[in-house]
Amino acid sequence: MIKAVISGTGLYTPPATIDNDELVEAFNQYVEQFNSEHADEIARGDVAALQPSSSAFIEKASGIKRRHVINKDGILNPERMTPSIPERSNDERSVQCEMAVAACNEALAQAGKTADDVDAVIVACSNLQRAYPAIAIEVQQALGVNGFAYDMNVACSSATFGLQAAVNSVENGAARSVLVVSPEICSGHLNFRDRDSHFIFGDACTAILVEREENTQPGSGFEILGTSLKTQFSNNIRNNFGFLNRADESGVGKPDKLFIQQGRKVFKEVSPLVAETIQHQLEGLSLAPDNLRRMWLHQANLNMNQLIARKVLGRDADADEAPVILDEYANTSSAGSIIAFHKHKSDLVSGDIGVICSFGAGYSIGSVVVRRR
Repeated sequence: MIKAVISGTGLYTPPATIDNDELVEAFNQYVEQFNSEHADEIARGDVAALQPSSSAFIEKASGIKRRHVINKDGILNPERMTPSIPERSNDERSVQCEMAVAACNEALAQAGKTADDVDAVIVACSNLQRAYPAIAIEVQQALGVNGFAYDMNVACSSATFGLQAAVNSVENGAARSVLVVSPEICSGHLNFRDRDSHFIFGDACTAILVEREENTQPGSGFEILGTSLKTQFSNNIRNNFGFLNRADESGVGKPDKLFIQQGRKVFKEVSPLVAETIQHQLEGLSLAPDNLRRMWLHQANLNMNQLIARKVLGRDADADEAPVILDEYANTSSAGSIIAFHKHKSDLVSGDIGVICSFGAGYSIGSVVVRRR
């Protein structure tokens, strides 16, 4: 029987950062300008006045302190408030491909492998900058990988769903190894003029190499003990941008063409669902919550992660058991749990067990239980 192992991980972090104070300053300038321009309508009650934001509000609501972004100036310009990312010619590598190659090269180096050892590339992320040709096939060419490649999107659970697909390909003999890469440019779909969500997202790219155990060094990497996927339809997290938008001009530029969510409903509905998914998966593997050395959870909201960990463990988890990276990276969608894994796995010893779990729009939940070899 072929066993799948995570032998390497990689991370690309954009150099530009925006802390909460900078973001709030730009947002409040926009609010002041909007309220001034619409003063008469606001006085008549025809338009609601916008409310300012604050760094204290952001950190209390989310635990986020700053975020990395592809472009900073466009976001902080009150007249624009969206990243400025110039289009590239069809002969140039796309932005997502460029991010992906950097992360993949680190994952390959960590595993001691080259592109010749890889048979497949899966680009799994929330937002793809074009419909076709697949970003994954572009990444495959840029890396020099033979075999096959494809894109997939399950929102914030894309990376863990991609991991299951990679495990399937390795264990059924379709590939010796698979790269799962998540180039998330979340700033591109974020409404920086919305007080409830303007602080949520950042940009990053992760890569994971999944290989046959027999092709890895003894005692290296993480054995994948099992994967669990769950979906349940909900409109509480949605983005209606798509190729049909041009078919109805009345919808162009509307808020629902960017990220929108009903945050309180998401918190209330998703948290117990995630905890139950992890608990049931552990039971199926004849494991108990006490067997978990670490939980690498989706990095969307600190309060949400603390609640999920508490439900799974039956007690509060400390920072070592459930590490947090969203204070620095914010929500990077599918990349978040993998960033946590990438940055907080080296101290685990042989036999230590952990769970990588992501969750988000769909609703979608992907959980991967691993054991340090």
